Amino acid sequence: MKLALAQINTKLGNVEANLQKHLTLINEAVAQNADLILFPELSLTGYTLQDIAATLAHSPSSDDPIFTPLLEASHQIDMMVGFVDEDKRHRFYIADVYLSKGKALHIHHKVYLPTYGMFDEGRFFAWGDNVRAFDTQFGRVGMLICEDFWHISPPYLLWLDGADILLLNSASPGRGLGAAQRLDSARWVDHTTQAYANLFTSFVAHANRVGYEDGLNFWGGSNVYDPNGERLAQAPHHEESLTFAELDLNQLHRTRARLPLLRDERTALVERELGRILHGDDPRLVGR
Repeated sequence: MKLALAQINTKLGNVEANLQKHLTLINEAVAQNADLILFPELSLTGYTLQDIAATLAHSPSSDDPIFTPLLEASHQIDMMVGFVDEDKRHRFYIADVYLSKGKALHIHHKVYLPTYGMFDEGRFFAWGDNVRAFDTQFGRVGMLICEDFWHISPPYLLWLDGADILLLNSASPGRGLGAAQRLDSARWVDHTTQAYANLFTSFVAHANRVGYEDGLNFWGGSNVYDPNGERLAQAPHHEESLTFAELDLNQLHRTRARLPLLRDERTALVERELGRILHGDDPRLVGR
């Protein structure tokens, strides 16, 4: 399959302008015979929404004016899009949706909302409470949003649930500067993404945004790793781009035949030990 990483700079609160950018890049990706295009976290709205989040929610359905053209375009190419989702009880979520053949196959609500440093997501959004893989024409897939990926449990759960392709998107701001004049946040994200590809012998694709918003700088650097942890594509830092990667899905067979980590995973042991940790009598245990 051919994957496209749409590394974009969004306009805060301007959903219509962001939609047009999506459609332009979707058309470019289709012209390059791409099968799937990934957009960054909150790609339709911008990131630092705060009090306006509730006014920008949209539903990935055919009667929503924003999603109607995206659903139509998904007959030509699958896509992962970031948006604000509202549930029936009017709770708002940072969300991703996977669109294919005119349908929304799966919606993921961000599970971990950072409230440290420059982040304050928990004040404005509800926590997601599901981590589930889903079936696509390319195999079983899992989606995670930024902070979700920096905790080991969500990608681990997706791996156990059958996901062979992990799709990550983020609005990751630049922080710190290393000795090689490289952002510490970029280095750390790259190392973590590659590590998960290695540990789970899976494809991992990451789409990050770029540009400035409310004093934050987003660094881009989107990339794709194969089940051996080899980098297949790397987008530039600090500029918009449409970057392509060819995924040889047979690599899953070759890597896992050589390195059967999935086969040897002891899930019953994990379940038993988690039960001990969560429900044991020792007050020092995590999760009491």
